[in-house]
Amino acid sequence: HVVVAVGEEHLLLDAGGTFRFSPQPEDAPLRPSADVLFASVAARHGSRGVAVVLTGMGRDGARGMLALRRVGFHTIAQDPATSVIGGMPRAAVAAGAAMEVLPIEGIGPRVAAVLRGRAG
Repeated sequence: HVVVAVGEEHLLLDAGGTFRFSPQPEDAPLRPSADVLFASVAARHGSRGVAVVLTGMGRDGARGMLALRRVGFHTIAQDPATSVIGGMPRAAVAAGAAMEVLPIEGIGPRVAAVLRGRAG
């Protein structure tokens, strides 16, 4: 399944394990926010998962990705050199949130390998 955040609402993983849209938190500066999504997953999900920050402007996603890394997720940032806008992946790397930095063409195969249990 693929769920995409659109419009002015955040995408969250709720306490029941269901993705839903929410206007909360209202004080989040960006809508939808990767940090809000990642933080909700970190708070409610086990440690088996992969989080990826791709091209984008600003720092959104760095703090949330760090929360995911701290609970055991495998975290990947797109190589800023292969990003149209390198701000978001660069911020994730600077925050210590990214375990790996990969060019765009390497991310899909790496996610598949990690989820198959070949993280090494």
